[in-house]
Amino acid sequence: MSDRIAGLLFLALSIWYGVTAGTYEASFGDPLGPAAFPVMLAIPAGLFSLYLILRPDPDPEWSVGGPLLRQVATLAVLVGYALLLEDLGYLAATFAGVVLMSRLLGAGWLKSAISGAAMSIGLYIVFDRLLGLPLPLLPEFMS
Repeated sequence: MSDRIAGLLFLALSIWYGVTAGTYEASFGDPLGPAAFPVMLAIPAGLFSLYLILRPDPDPEWSVGGPLLRQVATLAVLVGYALLLEDLGYLAATFAGVVLMSRLLGAGWLKSAISGAAMSIGLYIVFDRLLGLPLPLLPEFMS
């Protein structure tokens, strides 16, 4: 039953995501428009949701203890990242998000910090400079 409930929730989210993305307009971008990638994500997400609804696991096991805590912490990091991206700026928010996610996956502090620095700088270069997608580099109060 829990797979069907999760499938229904994900299906509703996929439909909402696809419809919302389909109405997005921007004055920049590729000829397909800014809605192409989100819609391409919404379609497989909806299909996988239907699979959960139609073919649920007969004996699902719920996470408990440490694994459940890590899953909740992962969701908190991802939501926090989305909420703080503009306020902290891309580099700081991405650095903090990668460090926290790395720690949740078991990496040490040094490796997490190196990964956070490399990913935040590398992804900024790819998205802002190469692809031309504007990202807030610095925190809101500094710009």
